Amino acid sequence: MARKCVVSGAGPKSGRFYKRRGMIRRKGGAGSKIVGKTLRVIRPNLQRVKIMDKNGTVRRVLVSARMIKAGKIVKAGKASVRRAAAAR
Repeated sequence: MARKCVVSGAGPKSGRFYKRRGMIRRKGGAGSKIVGKTLRVIRPNLQRVKIMDKNGTVRRVLVSARMIKAGKIVKAGKASVRRAAAAR
């Protein structure tokens, strides 16, 4: 199973971790220097949740925490199933 959000499609991204040495100028130093660059993987905060899709079927999928917080999905708990049935 691919590590991607089913709503937004967010997946792992590559990036760099910068190691710095020296005090920054605004704190009274001569300036900060980058002395090392290491490749890293930036992963989204994926959660396994039960959702109800458009057909009304319950599935367990990976969704990013950002989409859950934004309310982009309908969780398939007892209360939300009743609400969806009452709305029909």
